[in-house]
Amino acid sequence: MTATERSLSRGVVTRYAIGSLGTGGFATLPGLVLVYYLTDTLGVTALLAGLVVTAAKVWDVVIDPWIGERSDRALARTGTRRTWMIVGALALPVGFVLTFAVPAGLAPAASGAWVFIAFLATATAFSLFQVPYIALPAELTADYDARTRLLTWRVVVLTIAILLFGAGGPEVRAAFSDEHTGYLVMAIVAGLVIGAGLLVATSTAAKGERSTDAPPRRDIRAGYTEGFAALRRSAAFRALLAAFVLQGLATGLMLAGAQFVATWVLRDERAVTFLFVALIAPAVLCAPVWQAVAARVGKERGFALASTLFGFATLSLVGMIWAPGAWVYVPVALAGAGYAGMQSLPMAMLPDVISHDARTHGIGRAGSFGGVWTAGETAGMALGATVLTIVLAITGYIESTGAETVAQSPAAITGITLSFSVIPALLVAASLVALRRYPLRRDDIRADAAAMTAETVA
Repeated sequence: MTATERSLSRGVVTRYAIGSLGTGGFATLPGLVLVYYLTDTLGVTALLAGLVVTAAKVWDVVIDPWIGERSDRALARTGTRRTWMIVGALALPVGFVLTFAVPAGLAPAASGAWVFIAFLATATAFSLFQVPYIALPAELTADYDARTRLLTWRVVVLTIAILLFGAGGPEVRAAFSDEHTGYLVMAIVAGLVIGAGLLVATSTAAKGERSTDAPPRRDIRAGYTEGFAALRRSAAFRALLAAFVLQGLATGLMLAGAQFVATWVLRDERAVTFLFVALIAPAVLCAPVWQAVAARVGKERGFALASTLFGFATLSLVGMIWAPGAWVYVPVALAGAGYAGMQSLPMAMLPDVISHDARTHGIGRAGSFGGVWTAGETAGMALGATVLTIVLAITGYIESTGAETVAQSPAAITGITLSFSVIPALLVAASLVALRRYPLRRDDIRADAAAMTAETVA
């Protein structure tokens, strides 16, 4: 059954959205606490901590295009992408728990190696699920506005997941006096919830008909060949991906820096919970608003408006250098309102890009597009944490182990603040420059859908 023939029922929208309970949890909790766990519990230096996290993410960037091409082959051969998604959903919770199960007393170097191996395995499992999951919207419906509805509710659940894991994870950790125990219990609880969300979403990858022209078996280079071919031939994909990666870098930087802002700028380690509430509560409420904006002015204009709001809000946070205080929650809330559009609208634009490419070039490679997209998103988020660790190292941040107490210099605190304000704002500004090159509009996508319908009828 083709996308033009398949109705987008409420059940499909709901089950697809629930998958973001898992993807949001995995994207949020490691980004929030993993660098801090390495530096302030395991005693790993900031640069080594950044290397551990980044290396695992680089592996994801390497394998995602290959997974995308294999997902396309699986769809053609079996009529579904579900198998790969199920494997990832079952394996991810195991790796997640192992990541935070480093025995107390292990040397920092050995601790870093433990986390690296476990997180590498976890990230691989995530890619097995995420790449086919990203490809599904282009196959679930061909309607321009229905795709916005599908991805809007996905982002509503995503933002709830960010709130749940971003606020709840540190609270679970803080409930235990021993940091190692706190992190382990946090990982067990989070891993179970993540796995459940992913498994629910696998049901949307319904089994369909096998293709009569399934692609032949190809070597490992095929995935990268398909991914690079998608980038070369689709100007819309290049523009959208560049904007999304730059914004992923900005949000990854802020996510990794939130705990440092709470501890050293606001002087309250548990203030990270309030930062997340301030960010995510508006995002939950505003995602449907951005859907309405996109219906009125188009997804690309709505995306630009949301990004501009986010950029100005984050820029104003530079005032924490001189006057840290409760006022910061106001611009964080405005950033949350923009963040909702920054997530839902580009994700709703991606299936438009995929279907337009299929219509223009006569091939369907949603998995390859999804693989490159996921690789870019992963790279952006990972490099955000890397940028933070570089800034920390340059400004003289002092690491600690366990309950050890240290004092940070004014330069280190300024570096933390800039990483949470000015640098993300500049990255978002650069993303708007890239977005100006995005060529597709509502009429283009509706013409593609009409052509697909005509071909199906014929």
